[in-house]
Amino acid sequence: MSASPASKNLAPIVMPIAVLLIAMLSLQGGASLAKSLFPAVGATGITALRLGFGTLILCIIFKPWRLRFSREQRLPLLMYGLALGTMNFTFYLAIRTVPLGVAVGLEFTGPLALALFGSRRPLDFVWVLLAVIGLWFLLPFGTGMTAIDPLGAALAVSAGACWAIYILAGQRAGAEHGPATVAIGSLIASVIFVPLGLTFAESGIWTWAVMPIALLVALLSSAIPYSLEMIALTRLPARIFGTLMSLEPAMAAFSGMLFLGETLTGLQWLALLAIIIASAGSTLTMRPKKSQLNSVELSDDIQK
Repeated sequence: MSASPASKNLAPIVMPIAVLLIAMLSLQGGASLAKSLFPAVGATGITALRLGFGTLILCIIFKPWRLRFSREQRLPLLMYGLALGTMNFTFYLAIRTVPLGVAVGLEFTGPLALALFGSRRPLDFVWVLLAVIGLWFLLPFGTGMTAIDPLGAALAVSAGACWAIYILAGQRAGAEHGPATVAIGSLIASVIFVPLGLTFAESGIWTWAVMPIALLVALLSSAIPYSLEMIALTRLPARIFGTLMSLEPAMAAFSGMLFLGETLTGLQWLALLAIIIASAGSTLTMRPKKSQLNSVELSDDIQK
């Protein structure tokens, strides 16, 4: 029996959507696995191992020593690498005391604010309002939110700010070499944050038993989701891709529940939902420049 026309039309979209969902699960699974290593190696230690192994994998894939950057691209490239390293560093420090889903939701406000910056249409302010409502109930403003550590929340928001800088700098730094620029940026981040992370790491980082798990974290957080997202990017319209990526905070929350035993209150779930709707709505209704959209999309695979 031959397939119906409807199923033939759906097939080219269903596969890349499934691939993208697997990529997000891999990314958040890597973050959960990294957090499980905190007692042994510390947040700074896992940052060093994840960046170090991740950089090695990216360099093997992209061979960055073959790339040439103009003088005008060097400063953006430096800012790109610094933002990448600081983003990783502050995110892992944040999830020491903040549930993974909440941390990703707070971090997501960085690129969301960048996408909404300069908005003038009434509909755009609806997304701004939703994002603000979500932030209000995620951040520890009221007495009812004492379960969220203020410092951890501030670090997650800082990681989001670094994500926005990463996107802006990445537009200029990666204009010529595209995704391969990630390897150089990760190398710059590693030069600074690998020694820094090792300096403040727990003593358990120096045991060989940790290394295979750290390598798995790097694979789950970099190589696997990056490869899968490249497949999805080439087969999905940009708006569908961006809308699906808005599910990231929910994926993080489910990963935290499944692997770390973290639970969120009903109010926190509603706050995450508000941020997800704001992100998806801004993606579907706004018309960003193509270069900016691509930078947003390509940045997510190495943020955690």
